[in-house]
Amino acid sequence: MSANREAMLEKLSSLEAEQAKAVAGGGERSVARHHQRGKLLPRERIELLVDEGSAFLELSPLAGWGSDFAVGASVVTGIGVVEGVECMISANDPTVKGGASNPWTVKKIFRAAQIAEENGLPTISLVESGGADLPTQKEIFIPGGKLFRDLTRASARKEPTIALVFGNSTAGGAYVPGMSDYTVMVKEQAKVFLGGPPLVKMATGEESDDESLGGAEMHARTSGLADYLAEDERDAIRLGRRIVARLKRKRPPTGSSDGVPAYAEPDADPEELLDLIPADLKEPFDPRDVIARICDGTGPGNTVAFDEFKPLYGTSLVTGWARLHGRPIGILANAQGVLFSEEAQKATQFVQLANQSDTPLLFLHNTTGYMVGKEYEQGGIIKHGAMMINAISNSSVPHLTVVLGASYGAGNYGMNGRAYDPRFLFTWPSAKSSVMGPAQLAGVLEIVAQQSAESKGEVFDAEGFKAVKEIVEAQIEEQSLPHFLSGMLYDDGVIDPRDTRTVLGICLSVIENKPWTGAAGYGVFRM
Repeated sequence: MSANREAMLEKLSSLEAEQAKAVAGGGERSVARHHQRGKLLPRERIELLVDEGSAFLELSPLAGWGSDFAVGASVVTGIGVVEGVECMISANDPTVKGGASNPWTVKKIFRAAQIAEENGLPTISLVESGGADLPTQKEIFIPGGKLFRDLTRASARKEPTIALVFGNSTAGGAYVPGMSDYTVMVKEQAKVFLGGPPLVKMATGEESDDESLGGAEMHARTSGLADYLAEDERDAIRLGRRIVARLKRKRPPTGSSDGVPAYAEPDADPEELLDLIPADLKEPFDPRDVIARICDGTGPGNTVAFDEFKPLYGTSLVTGWARLHGRPIGILANAQGVLFSEEAQKATQFVQLANQSDTPLLFLHNTTGYMVGKEYEQGGIIKHGAMMINAISNSSVPHLTVVLGASYGAGNYGMNGRAYDPRFLFTWPSAKSSVMGPAQLAGVLEIVAQQSAESKGEVFDAEGFKAVKEIVEAQIEEQSLPHFLSGMLYDDGVIDPRDTRTVLGICLSVIENKPWTGAAGYGVFRM
C-alpha cells in the first residue's frame, strides 16, 4: 500500500466516524424511544420518499461539528429524485432535542434554500421540530425569519414547496406548513400551533389540549391548514410522492437539451484517486491524474478525454475541456500550487471562453495563493489576480468547486471558493483552507513581534516566542482542516475522492433544472 493511500484511508476512517455521529442523531436511547412510538427516523423517511434505487446526495452532514450542538445540526438536507423530479429535501431529526432548531440548523437550511433557488428545485420539508432552541434564541430569532421568506419566494418563482408534517411544528415552525404550497399532516401525530397549551394558558388563561389546538384532524376538518390527512407516516410519504408526480415538472432546454448523451467511463481507475494526494501538501501532484479519473474517457462522442487549453503557458494552472457523465465542462485545476501572473491571465481568458460557449466550470483546488515578492509585485501580480477574480466573480455559467489539497489566501478566492457562490462546493479529506499555511502564519507573527520589540528598544525573546508559535500553528492547523470547515458550512460536504465523479455527475444534472447563459459583460479589467 502506498504511503499516500494509507494516509488518505486514515483520513477517510476519521471522516466516517464523524459522519456516523450525525447518522446516530440523539443516540441509541433517543432513537429507540422514537422507534417505539412507531415513528421513522429522518433518513428512513427520506429513503421511502425518493425513487427506489436512486441516489440521495446528502449536504453538509458535518454541520455544527466542533460546536456545542450535535453533529449534523439536527436536520438532514440533500437532493433526491422523487417521481423522476430532482427535489431539495430537508428533514428534522426529532431524536436530537426534539428536532429543535439551533444556530447551525438555520444556516444549514438557508444553504439548502439557496441551492434550491439557484437550481430551480422543488422543496420537500419533512417536519418534526419543537421550534427554536430557546437558550440560543438570540442567534436564531432574527435571521430565522428568512426561512419563511424563502418558502414564499420559492412559491412565487413557481418552484413548489411541500410540507409533510410527522410531529411537532410549533411556534415559528408552524409557518413551514403554513407557507408551503401543499401540506400533509399525519393523523394523531402532527401538531401545528403558534403556541402550545402551556403558552396559551400563560398568555390568555385558556385551557386547551394538543389535538383541539393544533392536531392534524382539526387542521384537516376545521382550520383548513392541512390539505391532506395521512393515516400514518408511510401514507404521508405516499401522498407526498403523489403531489410531486402531479407537478408536471419539465427540465428547461440547456446545453444538454438532447438528453444525457452516451459516455465512456474514465480512462483511469477512480480507485487510484486515493494514491494521488501526498500526505504532505507541500509535495506537488499533477491534477491531470485527477481529471483522468473523474471525467469521461475516450468513447462515443468524446474523441479526447481532456482537451487542454494553453498547456505551455502558465503551467502551474491546468485548464481545458472535458465531459463528465456526458455533459461538457471546463476545468481549472492548480498544478504546482502557486499562481503567477501568467496563470491569472490564462484563467481570465479561459473563464471568458466558457461563458461564450455557456459551459459550466469545475475548479479543482491545490493552491498556496498568488505569488509574492518584489519581482512579482512589480510585474503586476495584484492587477492580474484581480482580473482573474473579476472574471470569476462575473461569470454567469454554473460553477462547481472541489478542494483537493491546499486552498490558501487569495488563491481560494481566485479559484472560486465559498465566498464566490459556486453552485456546489465539496472538499476531500486531504483539503486545508486558511489565510496562509500554519507555519507561514506563525512565522509572520514572529517577525511582526520582533519588529515591534525592536521599535520599542526592547530585546526580542525568540526562545520564549517558540511556545506562542507552536500554539498558533496548532490552532491554525485545526481550523484549516475539512471537518472544522465543513462544520462551519464552508462547504457542502467532505467526500471520499472515489465518489467525486458520482457527486459531480449529480450536481451537473441538478443545475440543468434551470437555464443559464454566459456573462454578457464584466467589470473593468485593470490591464
